[in-house]
Amino acid sequence: MERDEQKRIVEALILAAGEPLSAARLAQAVPRLTPARARELALELRADYEREGRGFELAEVAGGFQLRTRPELAEFVQRLEQERPARLSRAALETLAVIAYRQPATRAEVEHVRGVECGPVLRSLLERHLVRIAGHREVPGRPMLYGTTRRFLEVFGLASLEDLPSLRDLDELVKAASEAGSVEVEVEAEVEAAALEEAEEPEAPADAEDEDPGHPPELH
Repeated sequence: MERDEQKRIVEALILAAGEPLSAARLAQAVPRLTPARARELALELRADYEREGRGFELAEVAGGFQLRTRPELAEFVQRLEQERPARLSRAALETLAVIAYRQPATRAEVEHVRGVECGPVLRSLLERHLVRIAGHREVPGRPMLYGTTRRFLEVFGLASLEDLPSLRDLDELVKAASEAGSVEVEVEAEVEAAALEEAEEPEAPADAEDEDPGHPPELH
């Protein structure tokens, strides 16, 4: 199969997919295509779109590639949307940030950092598929551990947890997600960095395939 034909197929697959597609998944769907070549073709497509000044871009998020409208055009796209983006409160953003930087973390650890009870907020984040149960800590009572999901990476436009910004720049990440139409912040987006600086460095994340199996429903 010709390289140009493979490139067209890769483009079609990414366009049709409802979630980010990894190079490995693209390679499985295209005859005689390796993951390395699939990634190469995806990056070529991204460069093509940049050069042509398209109204969309090929973003590398959540371990895969996904077509997205450009952030600067979000206000126009939102005029056509029937459903509103995810609405997150300040409490939800703070809780999500603590989990992202400490994970895996217990509810008690999250509440220690935030200084308030977090049960309802954690349930909401679980329902929105931004947070997952990552096991149990092997201590008396075996409390549940929480971590972020691939949906979290997708919503905030991150390729992996290694791309998390510093706490100082976290409000810029939230602002970017808001401008892209992924998140609607109910109150001010700034997260109290001083409180979060007490959090430990995040432990190495689980393998992407184990993080969030399947494709979660869209946020409402």
